[in-house]
Amino acid sequence: MTQARVVVVMPAYNAAKTLEKTFHDIPEGSADEVLLVDDASADETAEVARGLGIHVLQHPANRGYGGNQKTCYTEALSLGADIIVMLHPDYQYDPKRIPDIVRPIKEGAADLVLGSRLADGKALAGGMPLYKFISNRFLTIVENLVLGQHLTEMHTGYRAYSRRLLETIPFMTNSEGFVFDTQVIVQTAAFGFKIAEIPVPSKYIPEGSSIRFGASVAYGLGTLWTLVRYLLHKAHLKRDRLFRRPAAGR
Repeated sequence: MTQARVVVVMPAYNAAKTLEKTFHDIPEGSADEVLLVDDASADETAEVARGLGIHVLQHPANRGYGGNQKTCYTEALSLGADIIVMLHPDYQYDPKRIPDIVRPIKEGAADLVLGSRLADGKALAGGMPLYKFISNRFLTIVENLVLGQHLTEMHTGYRAYSRRLLETIPFMTNSEGFVFDTQVIVQTAAFGFKIAEIPVPSKYIPEGSSIRFGASVAYGLGTLWTLVRYLLHKAHLKRDRLFRRPAAGR
């Protein structure tokens, strides 16, 4: 896959202030196309994106973080992507690491690569709130135990996917909310795909988006419930649509 077509997708909501900086930090030649899906923002996100020459799709009504990603991935696949990189346009993840995050997929070592903010031990110094650090570590430990993985962080929004992964897992059945991210990881493990990670710096800036505390709690509970659903499915106690292979030609 050395000549793989790389499409960077940006699930966007009110990102007008940080989008340009994020876009300009994407290394030249690292992406064949950049796609932004605007989830009915109240600011000028879509206008700024078009001014930068970004391929833009707009939702007429807000669908949520998971719903946004569904549009991102289906459109990226239709654009012929071999590798899809999710990059948040709020500048909390370093765009300069795109060549590193796609490398394991190009080399055939993984189908999902996570950008881990906890791998280098500097997450708190980078501004990650303590409660998020603790909950992130706790949930990641539980997920590693259930899924048989050895990852340092499973709650990062910086990811790269292979085409064959997204064409295999039934991500369209996933949540429209934040737990979509967890469901994708559990599906990846359930279907036997390899997961790798690279260290990325933790950056929290005033203009960046941040999930509220109440939503964080709901996300944590949703993560644990996804693991329960997976264990029940794996034990053949309850068939679950999240882990059923989709029909050919989705």
